[in-house]
Amino acid sequence: MLTFEMSLRMLLMPAATLILLAGCNTKAEMPDVISPSAATPTLAVSEPTVSPQPAVTAGPADAGSFSYSGGIDDNGFWTGVKALDYVENLNYKAISIPGSVYQVSDSDLQSKIDSTISAYTTRNQIKDRAVKDGDTVNIDYVGSVAGVKFNGGSTDGKGTDVTIGVTNYIDDFLQQLIGHKPGDSFDVNVTFPTDYQEKTLAGKDAVFATTINYIVEKVAPELTDDFVLKNLNGQFGWKTVNDMKEDLRQQLEKSAVQQYIQDYLVKDVTIKSVPDQLIKYQEDNMINLYRQYAKQYGMTLDDFISKYEGVTGTDGLIIAKRDINLNKAKFILVIQAVAEDAGISVSDADVADFMKKNTGSADYASYEQQFGKPYLKQAALVQKVMDYVTGNVVKS
Repeated sequence: MLTFEMSLRMLLMPAATLILLAGCNTKAEMPDVISPSAATPTLAVSEPTVSPQPAVTAGPADAGSFSYSGGIDDNGFWTGVKALDYVENLNYKAISIPGSVYQVSDSDLQSKIDSTISAYTTRNQIKDRAVKDGDTVNIDYVGSVAGVKFNGGSTDGKGTDVTIGVTNYIDDFLQQLIGHKPGDSFDVNVTFPTDYQEKTLAGKDAVFATTINYIVEKVAPELTDDFVLKNLNGQFGWKTVNDMKEDLRQQLEKSAVQQYIQDYLVKDVTIKSVPDQLIKYQEDNMINLYRQYAKQYGMTLDDFISKYEGVTGTDGLIIAKRDINLNKAKFILVIQAVAEDAGISVSDADVADFMKKNTGSADYASYEQQFGKPYLKQAALVQKVMDYVTGNVVKS
């Protein structure tokens, strides 16, 4: 389960907006790990997403303390850093964007529509046919090794949804559900991976007494003008299906353009050097996040880094991720340089507007307490600069 801090950091980067928060890499290269959850504490296998964070500085990485706002002034700029002193060839006022970048396909638009109306999807329970590959199924199970039940191996009768061919469970657990019907109870026989993180289970044969509760059938609502006006007007301002499609298409186009701009600002602007404090922040922030993941998975930080990154300690991690952290530091340096050159600043009203767009509420007191006002101002500054640069691109 993600911590509050992890959730916010992901929340603040939904569009290409917070490239500051999304950085130049969206995921650490980690092998599959077990994703603990209330319903499936040991079977579901997933890759934990380590989302790069905004540039700020912190205390010693190994001290366990990290300040999101450390090193940022009250205006969202780096304390003591004049970014224009570090960059040249700062051409951002008329970036040429190829047509292939911002053309939105019908399939991409449909995916965005499906995602937007997913909250209104109804959920039916199907009990009169056998399970097929690709089905989403609600199941219960109790696991045991050599006849002995083990911790975390049961749904405790609460039921959990799994999708065959999508959800990643150990071995061929889910494939063994195919052909059974709701109401069937049977044993699923699997073998835990030899490198399974719970050492007492690694390489062991296990039996899961499993019951199929029902097959899940999700039915999307009919997309009509009446549906849009009734359900989406208040949140998005749409009145018709055409309003919705046009706005979503523009969002997708903007996201693609801003991703292109992000790459341009990092790769095409000449950066003479990067202040050490920006790189140090990225390193400390990364270690802080890895520390949280290690805690989540009940491991020491060094053991977690060794297992999922294949390096030794935080020093090894810093070396392995040097280019990633350098690119993130470069990006936020260039963002500040553009702000300095164009005279862009952020007010409390800008922060409120940014938070409303990303959290649904302009009241950000709880976020300020957790992350500090300078951090939020820097986040809003990134968005404001990106919007400014986007508004001046030349579409070819």
